[in-house]
Amino acid sequence: QVQLVESGGGLVQAGGSLRLSCAASGRTFSSYAMGWFRQAPGKEREFVAAINWSGGSTNYADSVKGRFTISRDNAKNTVYLQMNSLKPEDTAVYSCAASRLFTTLVRMYDYWGQGTQVTVSS
Repeated sequence: QVQLVESGGGLVQAGGSLRLSCAASGRTFSSYAMGWFRQAPGKEREFVAAINWSGGSTNYADSVKGRFTISRDNAKNTVYLQMNSLKPEDTAVYSCAASRLFTTLVRMYDYWGQGTQVTVSS
């Protein structure tokens, strides 16, 4: 099993930046893809970004392209989400997840963290 723990969320003004971290423990396979998802109040969970641990390929939702960057450090079993130029509409609970496949589909992710709150004001 894989346990995922997010950190780095908080309050930030529009235009600011945050870096989220997702630390994996228990077992992280090199073939696992990792993804970031978010869920705003009253909305369904949506895909934000994904990365393939072994291949280094990335994918982003159109809404965050050019502003967010997903990266990985396999030696630390950690995936990051650098969020720049934050907007109020980015406010959500951000969760990291692990999948056996490199995919943007939320239903394909098997392991989930508890999430970290990101609130963008102004």
